[in-house]
Amino acid sequence: MTLARAFWATAPGAGEIRTEILADPAEGEVRVRAIASGVSRGTEALVFAGRVPPSQFAAMRAPLMCGDFPFPVKYGYCAVGRLPEGDRVFVLHPHQDIFNAPASMCIPVPNAVPDRRAVLAAKMETAVNIVWDSAPLVGERIMVIGAGVVGLLTASLLRRIPGTTVTVVDTLPARAALVERFSMPGDAPGDQDLIVHTSASEAGLRLALDRAAFEGRIVEASWYGDRAPAVPLGEAFHARRLRLIASQVGAVANPMRGRRSYAQRLALALDLLADPAYDGLLEGPTPFADLPRAMPGILAPGGLCHTIEYGETACSA
Repeated sequence: MTLARAFWATAPGAGEIRTEILADPAEGEVRVRAIASGVSRGTEALVFAGRVPPSQFAAMRAPLMCGDFPFPVKYGYCAVGRLPEGDRVFVLHPHQDIFNAPASMCIPVPNAVPDRRAVLAAKMETAVNIVWDSAPLVGERIMVIGAGVVGLLTASLLRRIPGTTVTVVDTLPARAALVERFSMPGDAPGDQDLIVHTSASEAGLRLALDRAAFEGRIVEASWYGDRAPAVPLGEAFHARRLRLIASQVGAVANPMRGRRSYAQRLALALDLLADPAYDGLLEGPTPFADLPRAMPGILAPGGLCHTIEYGETACSA
């Protein structure tokens, strides 16, 4: 039999590694040995703190998670592993050293993308979907509010559109250096044609409403969990005919729905990670065995994508 080890969130702010017996792969499944995984800071912080609203229990289930909200739950969706034949794959699987997964969910990692950078695939997939929802135009003035991983990935894609001026700002002053590293200006006046908000803060959304041009589009890509932000929709919101658009990665964005599958969207995200500049969005690594102790610090505000590394920890008996 094969023994596998997985990280479980067991109570608010607490987790442990549990050992489980792994069955042989069923028909249509493959065996994957983890190389690295990434902590999706925003979502996993809410899960780890037990702040997923009951109304969102079904919507928040990750594809291959185990357990039920609020606790105990095995959660995560940023795993890179190796198949028995040696090929590397990205899988939407929780933090676990060895696991079975549907072959259809194992997306090949391009040779140009190293193991640690490949854990960004789920975040890049979110950025791709945000851009599709945003429908940016050549020459637009664009602001991204929130210089976290998703915000910077989104900005890097928007900047590729000819003639655009892309500005990134953040409510955390400490992220100014990170914005400079990606060579994007750190502030801009109003009259922004398109604003993407990823900071999950009331202050960030208020800033978006303030900076949007007449008939400007604000794409809200944040998820607030159990918080209810108060925003001034009664001030200039109507007079400037602003549009507030929700973007969420659980569905392929409308402009590409029916044209790209989930697997194709994820494969595109992996291809887009060939740029070495994206290594600047990674932190860590932390050994998998240390994850229960380290997770509270990893999820502290202000960080980037923290990587988890796996040794030959799975065993057969």
